[in-house]
Amino acid sequence: MMTKYPHLRQDFAASLVVFLVALPLCVGVAVASGVPAELGLVTGIVGGIVTGLMRGSSLQVSGPAAGLTVLVFEAVQEFGLPVLGVLVLATGMLQLLMGALKLGRYFRAISVSVVEGMLAGIGLVLIAGQLYSVADAKAPASGLEKIAGLPGALVEAVGNTEALASVGLGAGTIAILVLWKRMPSKVRTIPGPLAAVGLATAAAAVFSLPVATVEVKGLLGSIQPPSLSAFGELADVGVLATIVAFTLIASAESLFSAAAVDRLHDGPRTEYDKELMAQGAGNTVCGVLGALPMTAVIVRSSANVQAGAKTKAARVMHGVWLLLFAALLPATLALIPIPALAGILVHSGWKLIPFRGIVSLWRGHRGEALILVVTAVSIVAVNMFEGVLIGLALSIAKTAWEASHLKLEIIDKGAGPIQAHLSGNATFLRLPKILDSLEALPQDRPVELDLSGLHHLDHACRTALENWAERHSAAGTDPVRVTDPVRVTAP
Repeated sequence: MMTKYPHLRQDFAASLVVFLVALPLCVGVAVASGVPAELGLVTGIVGGIVTGLMRGSSLQVSGPAAGLTVLVFEAVQEFGLPVLGVLVLATGMLQLLMGALKLGRYFRAISVSVVEGMLAGIGLVLIAGQLYSVADAKAPASGLEKIAGLPGALVEAVGNTEALASVGLGAGTIAILVLWKRMPSKVRTIPGPLAAVGLATAAAAVFSLPVATVEVKGLLGSIQPPSLSAFGELADVGVLATIVAFTLIASAESLFSAAAVDRLHDGPRTEYDKELMAQGAGNTVCGVLGALPMTAVIVRSSANVQAGAKTKAARVMHGVWLLLFAALLPATLALIPIPALAGILVHSGWKLIPFRGIVSLWRGHRGEALILVVTAVSIVAVNMFEGVLIGLALSIAKTAWEASHLKLEIIDKGAGPIQAHLSGNATFLRLPKILDSLEALPQDRPVELDLSGLHHLDHACRTALENWAERHSAAGTDPVRVTDPVRVTAP
C-alpha cells in the first residue's frame, strides 16, 4: 500500500490541515456573499473532489474565495439566489471553452498592477462590508456608502449592548488571527482561522453572548439547481456582464495563484490551459448545484504546500473531509457567531491589499502604482466589473504610450535646409508633439525630413506628415524633401 502510494502519509496529514483552514473560510465566504452557509461547503467539496482530481496544478487548492465575495453578493441582491447557478454554470462553460482554445497562458499577460488593484479594491469593499457585520448593523449597498457610513455605525454600536458584544467578539477574532503567527510552533499546528472561530464560538456559548449565529438549512436543503426559467435571465445584459466578470476575475485569480504556488514547491509546474479547464469543470458542477463560484485560493494552497503535500491526493481528501463534515455535523454550523466569521473576512480583506507592493511600485514604476490605485478606487466607487475595465484600459493606454517612444531632432546650421530627424515609433499618441515642433519651423526655409530612423509609422501620423508637408511647401519656396523608407510625399 505504502509502496503504491509513497506519499500517502504526507498527503493525508496535509489534507487535514487544509480541511481545518478551509472550513471556516468556506462558511464565512458564503455568509458574506448572502447565501446559505452550506453552499460555501458545497463549493469547497467540488473544488476538492472534482477540480482536485483534474490535471493542471497538482498542489493548488480550489474553493469559494474572498476575492469574489463582493461580486457574488451584488449579483444575488440584484438577480436573486435562483439565478446564481446560471451565472456560475455559464462561467464554468466559458472557462472550459477558453481552456480548450488554449487561452489560459494569455491570462498571464494581464497587468499585475490591474490584478493587484482588483484584489485591493475587493479587499477594501470586503473590509467595509464585514465591519458592519462585526457591529451587528446593516451595510449600505455601494462601496462608497459603506466606507462613509462606518463611523456612524460604530458610534451606534457603542450605545447598544448586543452590538458591543458583537464588536468585542469580532475584534477578538481579528486579534487572534493577527497574533497567531507569534504563538509557539506547537500551538500553531492548529490553523489560525479555525482557532479564532473555535475560541469565539466557545466564548459566545460560555458567556451567553447575544450575537447572531449562522443559520443552518441542511446540505440538501441548500442545494438549488437552476430552474429553466432562471436561464431566461441570460437575455439580461446585466447578467451577461456579471458572467464575464465572474469568468475574468475567477480565471485570472486562479492562474495568478497557480504561478504563486509554483514558486513554493519544486514539483511539477502548472499546465495553465489544463488548470483553466479544471476550474471550468468545477464551476460547471457548482453551477448545476446552485453553489458559489470557485477559484484557486492562495491561503489554502500555501497551507497545503507548507503542510507537506506531495500530490493532488491531499486536496481531494480535503474535499472528502468537507463532505463528511457537511453530511454528519451540519448542526455545528449553527453555533458559529456571525461576527467571528466577519472578523476572519476582515483579516482576509486586509491581506488582499498589497501595501508593500504599492510602496515598491511607487519607488520604481509610478505609472504601475497609479494603475493599481485607480483600479482599486474605481472598484470601491463604481463596481467590480467597471473598475477592472478602467484598470485594463489604463494599462493598455500606458503600454501604448510607452511603446510610442519618439525622438525628434532639429538641426539648423543657419544656412541651407533645416534638417528634421525622426526616430522611434511615430503613433497618434505622439502626433501633437510632432506637429507642434514641425509647424514651429520657419516657413521660408526648405526642410529635409528624415524618417529613416522610424521603426513604425501609423496611418494617423503618415496622413498628418503628408498634410504638413503640403502646407509647408505651399507657404515656402521649396518643397519638403523626405528621406523616406515610409514614403511620405510632398508636392
